[in-house]
Amino acid sequence: MTTPTDTLPTDPASVRQRNRNRLVLILIAAFFFVPMLVAGILRFTDHHPAVTRQHGELLDPKPDLRALAPSFVDGKPYPWQPQARVWRIVVAPQPGCSDACVKLSRELDTVWQLFGKDADQVDILWFGALPEGAARPPSLRLLADSQSTRALLPRLNDPAGTPVYVIDPNGFVILRYAPGFEPGGLRADLVKLLKLM
Repeated sequence: MTTPTDTLPTDPASVRQRNRNRLVLILIAAFFFVPMLVAGILRFTDHHPAVTRQHGELLDPKPDLRALAPSFVDGKPYPWQPQARVWRIVVAPQPGCSDACVKLSRELDTVWQLFGKDADQVDILWFGALPEGAARPPSLRLLADSQSTRALLPRLNDPAGTPVYVIDPNGFVILRYAPGFEPGGLRADLVKLLKLM
């Protein structure tokens, strides 16, 4: 009659192979379970990797502009056309904004150019007059100033300057960028959003 200990290998090569197999099995299990454990800890402690955070302020609730009918400065309507999947960068400066708005227009032009092949999926909506010397990228849409639109843009009258907003293809204002924001942050956020489409 054999006992369990009689079936265990006693040859040093067999013992090493058995230990190696056990180690491989433990490593495979760790490969699957350690990332889930780390993700669970991060989730329940409300820590998020920096890459998942946006640079702009995520608005909640998201103002709904779909019912508004913005128009170009010549009076023709600006259509939302959600099926076109176009994102919008919105600027609604206060009257008399000059040098700061020229600088902002140039920053937005640079951001737009850096979208490359996706540039046609982004419109820049500028409400009101464009100051002299401002950049005019091909995506710039000059819209008539609208008090009803201004009323729906959160904290538009910021004493620090002109904020910028991002509107999704359906017409919801989803992000706000405080005056003096980093243009690279706006570009990074929109690149992520464009990849979702």
